[in-house]
Amino acid sequence: QVSLVESGGGLVQAGGSLQLSCAASGRAFDTYAMGWFRQHPGQEREFVGGFSWSLGAAVYADSVKGRFTISGGNATNTVTLQMNNLNPEDTAVYFCAVRGGIMPRRESGEYPYWGQGTQVTVSS
Repeated sequence: QVSLVESGGGLVQAGGSLQLSCAASGRAFDTYAMGWFRQHPGQEREFVGGFSWSLGAAVYADSVKGRFTISGGNATNTVTLQMNNLNPEDTAVYFCAVRGGIMPRRESGEYPYWGQGTQVTVSS
């Protein structure tokens, strides 16, 4: 079993920044990858980006590339999502999720473990 605890989020004005963190505990796979998703009201979860612990590398959705940065380290089970230059379209509930394997995937169904979600609201 893997447990994910998210922190961060909140309310920020357009152009501002927020940082989310996701701490993972437990063990279910030999290798892990983490994905960040967001969900707008009435919509499906959307891939934001992901992190590979094995490669120490991150991937991003086009909608956030250049504004969001995902980072983590081998010595820590915590991955951070730094969000800069936020706009009202970034308002959503943000989730972290973990899957077995080297690379994150863009499909939410690939992830068996999920955090509780945290609200990010960007005012105009």
